[in-house]
Amino acid sequence: MIATGLVLGAGAFALHAGDIKVDVSKLPPAAGKQGVTFDADIKPIFEKGCFKCHGPEVEKPKGKFRAGTRETVLKGGENGPNVVPGDLAKSPLIAQIAQITSDEDDYMPPKGNKAKIPPLTKDQVGLVRAWIEQGAK
Repeated sequence: MIATGLVLGAGAFALHAGDIKVDVSKLPPAAGKQGVTFDADIKPIFEKGCFKCHGPEVEKPKGKFRAGTRETVLKGGENGPNVVPGDLAKSPLIAQIAQITSDEDDYMPPKGNKAKIPPLTKDQVGLVRAWIEQGAK
């Protein structure tokens, strides 16, 4: 029998991305914008709030998750995919950035982070929600 363990520190992802339950009822409403795309709408949000730890220039991104391109966001990190196009309930990234996970260690950005990066606004989360619901293009 092999025993495995995991210690979650501030900003670490859950053991498996699927371990994070997404309570869609707690999310801000989706933005009304149609045709939301990663490059035009989501990347600018991630550049401000995520690139310090998950950007393309980071040598060792936290949780091996990179937020620089649509492809790397969909791929996920060491815990598997964080976004499933069209399916909020299977996209733990939305719960992490909305800071509605049951474990505050999963919040992105982490509370009290050293870089003092503030949480995303409800409007920003709503835009990410719309992006996922519209197929994460």
